[in-house]
Amino acid sequence: MKIVAIVQARMGSTRLPGKVLRSIGNKTVIELLLERLHLSKKIDQIIVASTTNPKDTPLKDFLEEKGFKCELGSEDNVLDRYVTVSKLYQADVVIRITGDCPLVDYRLIDTMIEYFLKEELDYFCNTNPPSFPDGLDVEIFKSESLYDAHKKTKDSFDLEHVTPFLRNDKLYKIANFKNDTDLSRLRWTLDEEKDFSVIHKIFDKFLPRIDFSWEEVLNLELTDENIFKDNSEINRNEGSQVSKGLKLWKRAKEIIPGGNMLLSKRPEMFLPENWPSYFSKSKGCYVWDLDGQKYIDMSVMGIGTNILGYGHEEVDKEVKKCVENGNMSTLNCSEEVTLAEQLRNKPMGRYG
Repeated sequence: MKIVAIVQARMGSTRLPGKVLRSIGNKTVIELLLERLHLSKKIDQIIVASTTNPKDTPLKDFLEEKGFKCELGSEDNVLDRYVTVSKLYQADVVIRITGDCPLVDYRLIDTMIEYFLKEELDYFCNTNPPSFPDGLDVEIFKSESLYDAHKKTKDSFDLEHVTPFLRNDKLYKIANFKNDTDLSRLRWTLDEEKDFSVIHKIFDKFLPRIDFSWEEVLNLELTDENIFKDNSEINRNEGSQVSKGLKLWKRAKEIIPGGNMLLSKRPEMFLPENWPSYFSKSKGCYVWDLDGQKYIDMSVMGIGTNILGYGHEEVDKEVKKCVENGNMSTLNCSEEVTLAEQLRNKPMGRYG
């Protein structure tokens, strides 16, 4: 029986881009995570599953330079990414670890593997419901169950989050590993800048040791709460509950006063928790958000300047023509004279 840990990681995080290659001491976050996993007595092989997005090429290059295996797959269909890696490395059992959990404990994983095999389960986790600190998330499942889910589900949420379909106890034999004390309120994961501050401080307390246990981290939290206060207000699994636009808006407010330069476009002017915040494309009277949701723009329509609608064919044609001919030069553009004449001959307004 071959047990393969698949670590999903990418550079394009909405809330904290490039987080897995951030440095702590003389190592990166992903190195620390992988080195901790390599201490496991039960895992046979560890593979990083990243994406074909060009942004992730530096991650693949870095990992391979360090001697770690990395495979690339679909950015949005993460379930397919897991299936591809599982088949490629002939896994019988897959352990799902995410790149935002550098404190996950190999001892906890080994204990869960033993239980999974003993009980002959199809799916096993410690998050349904959670009782361990956020950041110690472990999921274990049979590869054949993974392939079955891949065939049966087409739901975008299932494809993005890999395992929701496997939690169906009518189709699979599942169980949840529960801690004696509910510690799910504690946050040891890496999603935002404040999380990185906390995790950096935790590693600073133990380095050069990397084999410290999650119980040691818990004891540190009980004895030095100041280390953990920066991210204490962030809700668990907040990332899976909000849109990409709201994630980006939260990040924007950390680096731009007010979140943007235009008060009238701030989500707080409308419906903060549900407002799309950002657009990915626009056409006519429609706009699409970062999640691909389509809306009729009944708001301020480009702050009142777009009377013809977005992406108007005639306007686009002239703009493209201008771009192709070059829109900047040492010399003057002839259209300047035409525009000046039209402005000069335009009738004065009522207050002119």
